[in-house]
Amino acid sequence: MFLPAARREPVRRVPYDGTSTLGHLVESLGVPLPEAGPMTIGGEPVDAATRPADGDEVLVRSVPRPQPVPLESGQLAPRFLLDVHLGTLARRMRLLGLDTAYHNDMDDPALVVQANEERRVLLTQDRGLLRRRALWFGAYVRGPKPDGQLRDMLERFAPVLRPWTRCTACNGALVQVDKTEIERDLEAGTRRSYDVYGRCERCGQVYWRGAHGDHLEEIVREATRLVEDVRAGTGGGTGGTDRAGAAVLE
Repeated sequence: MFLPAARREPVRRVPYDGTSTLGHLVESLGVPLPEAGPMTIGGEPVDAATRPADGDEVLVRSVPRPQPVPLESGQLAPRFLLDVHLGTLARRMRLLGLDTAYHNDMDDPALVVQANEERRVLLTQDRGLLRRRALWFGAYVRGPKPDGQLRDMLERFAPVLRPWTRCTACNGALVQVDKTEIERDLEAGTRRSYDVYGRCERCGQVYWRGAHGDHLEEIVREATRLVEDVRAGTGGGTGGTDRAGAAVLE
């Protein structure tokens, strides 16, 4: 999908200067390096720093799904950082309990700094951002709409989900709160209709099962099922190690 239409042959001959690394050649074709999966030359595994020889046939596979992410001790799921264009996706990921940072006013260098300092996977649809050498871990989000974007992210990482545990507004942790503690801040209709509430420890936002509850329940249900299927190997994702391209260097 990253190649121009005219370059989407199963095998493509690529001019080679004799000194460039394999990573440089892959990116020169339009594929951000974080989107290039395992590579082989003559059946032998190689990495992006390899300098191939004239005439080598290089097989470049797509990123495996689910894709492993290095986790710290005690960490159950990756932490994420989303760029300015993925606000709705960020809210849905928080709904699922994923630690998801998002800013609507942060430039590219600052995103890379935060992703690296906090060991967050940077999700973006900006190919240039993924080509920044300093970025420790990034991924391109496929799809123009939030439903498809969420599915793509879940298929790619199959993270452990903890729905209803994070504030969708600020990413803070949610705790159950007694109705008597917050009822003076509620509209009369809400007080009469609902008895179970949660509150964000960070920003104080109060949550209850409102008119959109069924829709949110469906998002959680579908996401949980999808992750279970991907982990069981039956996800039928949009990417995988069976998709590959080859380049002959000359």
